Amino acid sequence: MLRNGLQLSHILIILVVVLLLFGANRLPGLAKSVGQSLKIFKSEVKDLTSDDDKPAEPATTSAAPSAQTPDPVTRTAERGTDVPPPPSTSPRA
Repeated sequence: MLRNGLQLSHILIILVVVLLLFGANRLPGLAKSVGQSLKIFKSEVKDLTSDDDKPAEPATTSAAPSAQTPDPVTRTAERGTDVPPPPSTSPRA
C-alpha cells in the first residue's frame, strides 16, 4: 500500500500503541498541538525562503547620539566593564 513495505496492518498497530500511550482523552489535544507546531514550522520556513529572495538592505546608522540619558546597564557596557555603577547616595537628615 505505502512505499518501503509499510502496510495497513503496521499503521493500525502504531495507532493502537499511540492510543494506549496517550489515552483517548489526550489525543485531541495532542493532535491540536502537533497541528499548531506544523503551522508555525511552515510559516518559519516560508519566511526563511522569502528572506533569501529579498535583496540585502543597507544598515542605517544615526550620526547624532541619543538625547536620552542612558540607563546604568548601558553605561557599564559603554565603559567596557561588568561592574555596575555605584549607587547614588543621598544625604540623610
